[in-house]
Amino acid sequence: MALQHPVRIGARGSKLSLAQSRMMQARIAAALGAGPEDVELAAPLVVITTTGDRIQDRRLLEIGGKALFTKEIEEALLEGRIDCAVHSLKDVPAELPAGLVLSAIPEREDPRDAFLSHKATSIDDLPQGARLGTASMRRQAQALHRRPDLDIVMLRGNVDTRLAKLEAGEADAILLALSGLNRLGLGHLPQSLLDPVEAPPAPGQGALAIETRIEDAHAPWLAALHHRPTEIAVAAERGALFALEGSCRTAIGAYSWVEGRKLSLLVEALTPDGAKRFRREGSVELPHEGGEALARALGLELGNAVRIDGGELLVLKAE
Repeated sequence: MALQHPVRIGARGSKLSLAQSRMMQARIAAALGAGPEDVELAAPLVVITTTGDRIQDRRLLEIGGKALFTKEIEEALLEGRIDCAVHSLKDVPAELPAGLVLSAIPEREDPRDAFLSHKATSIDDLPQGARLGTASMRRQAQALHRRPDLDIVMLRGNVDTRLAKLEAGEADAILLALSGLNRLGLGHLPQSLLDPVEAPPAPGQGALAIETRIEDAHAPWLAALHHRPTEIAVAAERGALFALEGSCRTAIGAYSWVEGRKLSLLVEALTPDGAKRFRREGSVELPHEGGEALARALGLELGNAVRIDGGELLVLKAE
């Protein structure tokens, strides 16, 4: 095939990021009209190491937040070194740099959190004072809300690293996104899955996002990646994230789902110690076409209500 304008895909170098990016690479190449033998020519992967990948011994809130998983990739986009980026949507901050936009949201994987342990089948079954490994403020707060006796162990790193730390006994249990495990072929490992209503996942968890420059947002190849129910659901969740000024210093969960033309959304925020939880839920009837703006408005409304309910209690104070 004659390739005049290949689409260069920026991706982090972790095993999960590469697995996700290769899934999208195949779809982008097909949308460009490339056959299987021309995937690398039509949509080459450009691996970019981010600050979040390099620094693994501290919580994200200590080194600048989850934007450190996207900063270098977004710089490459703005400088024209790549044409799009594939992100885990839960790692994308509520506000994007000027000139960039999330141009497509493909169909979502399972958004639930997964419980992994060699000592218990669920958080409720862990022994008194057990060590739960996570670097997520949300997962920490949700776990402590349910089990205030747990000892939270800071556990960062990619999926393989966290699984290895569990095997080495650094924690009695860990929590991971089921979507990442599924994409790595490890969906059989969890002992159980957390109920997304009882413990709402991170806004956008399970979804991927294709980020481009604004001027490329309506490129024809992007149309093949859109999945309307997912786009509407995550628009609601990210509306709540924006309203709550979500960062690594706030424990925010949001879960949205579409049934027919009804969009439902549950938003919660917790104090870092899990002692207090603030929740709001609501729903809207969707139009036959579009609906993202309506979904985002619902997220903003519920997120603002939770923010007013919780106030300054919701933000982890810097030490």
